[in-house]
Amino acid sequence: MTPSPPERPGSHPGRFGRCFAALDRTLPAPSTPVAPSSRWARLLFPSVDDLIFLTLVLSLTVSSLASRLLGDAGIGWHIRNGDLMLHAHAVTRTDPFSSTMAGSAWYAWEWLYDGLIAAVHSRLGLNGVVLFSAVVIAATFACTFRLMLARGGNLPVSVLLLLLAAGAAMIHFLARPHVLSWLFTVAWFQVLDSFEIRPERWRRLFWLPVLMLGWVNLHGGFLMGFALLAIYLLGAFIRWRSAPGAVVRDEGKRSTQRLSVITTLCLGASLVNPYGYKLHVHVYEYLSNRFLMDHIDEFLSPNFHGVAQQCFAVLLVISLIALAVRRKALRPSQLLLTLFAAYSGLYATRNLPVSSIFLSLLAAPWLTQGMQAAAADVNVAPRLRRLFQQVESFSVRMGRVESEARGHLWPVLGCGVCLWIAAHGGMFGGRQFMNAQFDAKRFPVEAVEMIVQQGIRQPIFCPDSWGGFLIYRLYPQTKVVLDDRHDLYGEAFLKNYLKVIHAEPGWADVLDGMHVAWVLAPAGSALSNLLKEVSAWKTVHQDETAILFERVGTEK
Repeated sequence: MTPSPPERPGSHPGRFGRCFAALDRTLPAPSTPVAPSSRWARLLFPSVDDLIFLTLVLSLTVSSLASRLLGDAGIGWHIRNGDLMLHAHAVTRTDPFSSTMAGSAWYAWEWLYDGLIAAVHSRLGLNGVVLFSAVVIAATFACTFRLMLARGGNLPVSVLLLLLAAGAAMIHFLARPHVLSWLFTVAWFQVLDSFEIRPERWRRLFWLPVLMLGWVNLHGGFLMGFALLAIYLLGAFIRWRSAPGAVVRDEGKRSTQRLSVITTLCLGASLVNPYGYKLHVHVYEYLSNRFLMDHIDEFLSPNFHGVAQQCFAVLLVISLIALAVRRKALRPSQLLLTLFAAYSGLYATRNLPVSSIFLSLLAAPWLTQGMQAAAADVNVAPRLRRLFQQVESFSVRMGRVESEARGHLWPVLGCGVCLWIAAHGGMFGGRQFMNAQFDAKRFPVEAVEMIVQQGIRQPIFCPDSWGGFLIYRLYPQTKVVLDDRHDLYGEAFLKNYLKVIHAEPGWADVLDGMHVAWVLAPAGSALSNLLKEVSAWKTVHQDETAILFERVGTEK
């Protein structure tokens, strides 16, 4: 038989059922005007997702966590590349920042983000960069929470899973374009999952090619969109070929056909970028290079001694438990997406945020259904059953309050105040509330200031993780030897770089071949300890973070 459209959250007992039943009896009919007091209450009372949004925005902009967003120096070259494009009114196609790759073809596949963040930086400085990133992160998790409730999760379960997902994602709370990919992924999931539940809304699928036009020019994470399309397309195909009823099979066939058309349109939309199909070839060559994948930290498997990784592990265990207690049959796409989220999160650290978001969205309704079933099961221990009943009762009460809070006034006001503060140098009421800066304990802030004061113009060799910071502070007067654009430099170059940074045999020949006269190395590193003992190099500056070395006989 034809699958019926899903009920709204609370349309049956146990899933906010009593809450919405009570609302249906007490609220006026749609045609009846709402009392002014009710309208004011809806406007002034913040919802839980409003509070989540505000908490994340404020904690990431006006607290000590603000510097965390500038924990990756790559934002430096994003800003400077955006400056170049805004000045030249053209997309950068060759490397402008390094001495070793100057003039080489460069796929600036995040060019749209670069231009956007450079415009923000020109008006609001680093405070604006941090605020923009914080708003995107906050919007992602607020939307995720709202979707968990809409898909049947109760309030306590949804809050718990969201905290775990945010904890796992915190390892990548950075001012980089990947945070936009998180938001696109949530939107992509919502469109595809709602279509699978309600196929009659298939026209909404045409938003996906439109979104792809932006996504492909903002971040390489656009590939996640195609991964989701493949999962839901395969799920529809399975229903078409193996469903027991003819009506369900026909619906699966139509869904397969529609998703195939949308996938084709999305593929065409992904070609609308400055590099055309060559971008896809470049990304494939980059991600299929085993040496790069095995030596770039974010592509390595998670180290579960960290807090973020442990949050993901707990979330994964909870998801598996929720899957085990689920009473209803899984849709094929749900099983496929669970497997995909688990595997991708365990495969690479950079996948933890998106994998955690997927798991929380999937597990929230499953865990809620399991708790509701346990609350009504006489075979469950009385104390545990009463606990589940109390949780459900609390969820119903809070669900009613949550359903009435739709003004979103406080997030708008909060963003407005933060924007005003950022526009005034981070000052408000004579106090400094925002002061986004690169952490001097993490980056060579003092050494770079000395480089500026001394007017050093020759290229500087430094760890790839510092390259973006040097580009931000020194370009165009001084170039770097390399930075963290690993796809630009390639395997052979990075092998030589590792030989130098680890002070392995042949390091001196590598520096000679690159014509390096200045080296900026972390204090206490193998390279800095070695250069201190070599007569051909002398120490020019030293602080707790970095040591600047000059080749003897170098002219500035």
